[in-house]
Amino acid sequence: MTYGQAPFLIAAAPNGARKTKADLPNIPITPAEVAETARKCQQAGAAMMHLHVRDDLQKHSLDVGRYREMLTEVRASVGDDMLLQVTTEAVGMYSADDQMNMIRELQPEAVSIAIREIAPDDANFDQLKSFFAFMREADIGPQFIFYAPSDVARFNQLVETGVLAGQKFPVLFVLGRYTDGQVSDPADLLGFMGTSQYISEWMLCAFGGFENACILTGAGLGGHARIGFENNHLLVDGSPAAHNAELIAQAREGGRLMGRHAATGAQAKKIMQPVW
Repeated sequence: MTYGQAPFLIAAAPNGARKTKADLPNIPITPAEVAETARKCQQAGAAMMHLHVRDDLQKHSLDVGRYREMLTEVRASVGDDMLLQVTTEAVGMYSADDQMNMIRELQPEAVSIAIREIAPDDANFDQLKSFFAFMREADIGPQFIFYAPSDVARFNQLVETGVLAGQKFPVLFVLGRYTDGQVSDPADLLGFMGTSQYISEWMLCAFGGFENACILTGAGLGGHARIGFENNHLLVDGSPAAHNAELIAQAREGGRLMGRHAATGAQAKKIMQPVW
C-alpha cells in the first residue's frame, strides 16, 4: 500500500476524564449520550471510539461495571464496524495496580495505557511482564501513550529488556500536554518522530484551537488522529462545535485533501493490532 492510499484512522474522544456539563453543556457523559455520539461520529468518519466512564457526580472512574454498560450501549449503537477502546487514565486517582486490575477484569478489545502511569520509576518489572503477557494471551490491543520523549525512552527500555515482549506496538503522541496554557502546536510533533523502532502505527492528539492543524500535520506524515471534546471543542474558524461529529467531519475532509481516506472499522482493527 502506498502512502496516498493508506487509510487515515480517526478516533473520537468525546468526553475525557475532566470536563463536565458545567464546563461544556453539550459534552456527552452518560452511556446513552456517548452511544448517540458514537453513532454520529461514525457517520462523520470515525472508525474508533476512545471511551471514558464517569460516576454519578461526573467524576472519572475505572469502574468495570460502568465500562461494561458503556461498551454494551455503544456497541448496540454502532454495530460491529467500529473499534471500541477504553482508557486506564489515572487522573491522580488510580495506581498502576488499579489500572492492571481493571484490564484483567474487563478484558476489553482495546485499551490506551500511559507509559508513565503503568511503568513509573519504581515499577515491578516482573509484575509488568506478567501483565503484558496476559494482555497478549487475552488478545487485548494496547495503545501506549507518550506525553514526552522521555516516555518513548521508557517504552524502548521495556521492549528491549523483554518486559514488553513484542516487536511493534501502536502508540499515541500527546502534543502540548504540559505546555503553557495547554495549547498544542504542530511543531510539537517533531520531538516524537523517529524516536522508536518499536512503533507499528502512531496517532496524535492535540489541545486547543490548533488541534486540527496538528491533526493534518500528522496526516501528512502518515499518522492517525484522536479528536474530540476531551481535548478541544473549537472548529478551525474559532467557533464552538455543536457536536463531536463536527470535529470528526472537519478532520476527515482535511485528511482527504492530504490524500488520505477515512479508515473503516475493519481497517482500524488492523491498524491498531500490535505485532507481538
